[in-house]
Amino acid sequence: MNGAYEVGAVALRAQQRALETHANNVANINTPGFKRSEVQFSEIVSARLDPITENERLSRQSTAQNGGVRMVTRMMLSDHGELQTTNSPLDLAIDGAGFIELIGANGESLLWRGGRLEIDRDGYLAAQGLPTLRAMIAVPEDALSLRIGTDGRVEAEFEQGETLEIGQIMLVRAESDQDLVALGSGQYRLTDNARTIDAMPGEDGIGTIRQGMVEQSNVEMTEAMVEMLVLQRAYAASAQVIQTADQVASITNSLSR
Repeated sequence: MNGAYEVGAVALRAQQRALETHANNVANINTPGFKRSEVQFSEIVSARLDPITENERLSRQSTAQNGGVRMVTRMMLSDHGELQTTNSPLDLAIDGAGFIELIGANGESLLWRGGRLEIDRDGYLAAQGLPTLRAMIAVPEDALSLRIGTDGRVEAEFEQGETLEIGQIMLVRAESDQDLVALGSGQYRLTDNARTIDAMPGEDGIGTIRQGMVEQSNVEMTEAMVEMLVLQRAYAASAQVIQTADQVASITNSLSR
């Protein structure tokens, strides 16, 4: 096959995936705690060597024999969104690095950037519509409200102003953003052999907890729209490469007759 066809097709696939990534960012611009994904392209000069491992073989599926472009996405987890005050006692945000640990199915550890809390049917604090907090904080039935300090201490308030400390929310931080897999709804799963740091909020470089606030997404609309326009132009240019190659092939075929 003509190398221009291969290079153009690989570029089209990469740019299509990039457009889908940016479209997903824009669609979640109002999703609390959403972390945008950035697109990175790398030029492939040649892909003629036979893959040595299965991972190498899979990574080269989007690469043409004569070269082309490869696209990878990277979640911008360390780029935090703006904190918005809601004054709701069940809204929770993390000011800085770190995640709240949840208990997933079969005891799996999940990480959460915060949002709306609720009390599950067993009386424990949980992320709204999501699993229970790993801290397993039981809320007394007669509690009137909850107070959560910046250090993660949770107190229940009762009639006549009485308070009782009922638990401690710790924060978890992965050593690398690459150790996290996004699951949607603000949840993340740790990869195998991922290393984490557990600490009380405000210690060891981990952020603090803010009650009555939510973290906005870190998507910048203007920047995202500009990047989508650039990608659309690049997509059109790649399509033009294939069209030109087709025209040259047609001319060559007519001359051979």
